[in-house]
Amino acid sequence: MSWSRIISGLVAIAVALGMIIFGGWWFTVGMGAIVYLGQQEYFQLARTKGIAPAAKTTLALSQVMLVVAALAPDLVDAIFTLAGTLICFYLLFQPKLATIADIASSILGLFYGGYLPSYWIRLRVGLEAQLQTPHTVIDKIPLGNYWDISWIDPLSWPPSLTFTLLGFCCIWAADIGAYFVGKFFGRIRLSEISPKKTVEGAVFGVLGSVGVATVGSWYLGWPGLPWTGAALGLVVGIASLLGDLTESMMKRDAGVKDSGQLIPGHGGILDRTDSYVFTAPLIYYFFTLLLQKN
Repeated sequence: MSWSRIISGLVAIAVALGMIIFGGWWFTVGMGAIVYLGQQEYFQLARTKGIAPAAKTTLALSQVMLVVAALAPDLVDAIFTLAGTLICFYLLFQPKLATIADIASSILGLFYGGYLPSYWIRLRVGLEAQLQTPHTVIDKIPLGNYWDISWIDPLSWPPSLTFTLLGFCCIWAADIGAYFVGKFFGRIRLSEISPKKTVEGAVFGVLGSVGVATVGSWYLGWPGLPWTGAALGLVVGIASLLGDLTESMMKRDAGVKDSGQLIPGHGGILDRTDSYVFTAPLIYYFFTLLLQKN
């Protein structure tokens, strides 16, 4: 592993931890920047296939959706539907007749690049607003000010913080475990979509996610131990792998090795964040539909 990959990876983790800890608009703006850069790379992949997506419109509407996710998460689904309609209207009145591929790539860019990542903001920021009293919401959304809590006791942290952090740690465990085991011990190729991925790496990555989630759920005292944490880790590990393979499939179709060159040793934003796309809604609903009900 090159030093550039190690250093850039550590910087990315530090930035992510800062966003998660501060929460509020810090997390929202950070996610907005990541979504913007990731969508730019996605649309560039689409253009290599001769497709002309409604890139600017989709980029703008995605940012609106992220802000709504922080302020009123229950309205995000409605905004997504309206945004998709507006994109189709925009393409309808272009001088050049839009193709099915133009429409499909634009809507996929909105869904894959904006709607799914919005679940992280719903979890870290929007959910916190719902769990707090009205006067506290005003204080906590703008700056994410949590200096009044005990940082040495994770059990006193807001649920949105602990769950977002645990979700990220599961993804990190899956990515790191799959990379090292696949690199040094992998023998069986997992898929033609991504020739470097191996079955051994995939299995160990999922097991790493399961292990982190199980330990985290035990420490936090979740009901139904150890199966609750193991189930979360299994879901996150598999979804993380599928997200990686999906992005690899798009790159393979576009005929490129990396989605970009922004991050030394890793490629583009999509190369670094593909594991977080499909995991976001699963983690959100795991918490809101299962844990909060108990």
